[in-house]
Amino acid sequence: MAAVRCWQLWLPALALAWGCAGMAAASFTTATPPVQACSEFSHRSCEECLKNVSCLWCYTNNTCIDYPVRSILPSSSLCSLSNARWGVCWINFEALIIAIAVIAGLILVSIAVCCCYCCYCRKRSKRRDDEEEQLARKREERRLQSLQRRHERKQKHDEIRKKYGLLQDSDNPYSRFENE
Repeated sequence: MAAVRCWQLWLPALALAWGCAGMAAASFTTATPPVQACSEFSHRSCEECLKNVSCLWCYTNNTCIDYPVRSILPSSSLCSLSNARWGVCWINFEALIIAIAVIAGLILVSIAVCCCYCCYCRKRSKRRDDEEEQLARKREERRLQSLQRRHERKQKHDEIRKKYGLLQDSDNPYSRFENE
């Protein structure tokens, strides 16, 4: 299974956010000169009102009002969030807030998952390196113990051969076998 890279996790969320920003920017680029006040667009259409970025369209009474910049969200006395439109006419303010919150949440969650995944992989690879090093040390220790035991066995066998006269001289390994 192919490993998922961090950029693969947050790329779809970024593309979605970029697309939404592009649609909103496209609707803002057709703005008329800001000479006209928002109230002049009342009782016309939502599209005409929202050509000016500083305007807010309210569907309850078909009015175009100045966006309340001092407060982040327009108050319910001006217009309810489900009937307010800002930026684009096809999405109400309530849904716009929820969509932005969901996109921001997805981006944050994907960044958090990416960071956790990367940290986990880094710890895991470091732990794997430590385990491999420890296994190599144990393997070397076992090899040295094996060599030491082999040497001890050879010494014991040589002592037994010497005791029974079976040990050959190392000077002349091709000595003549004598029958007695």
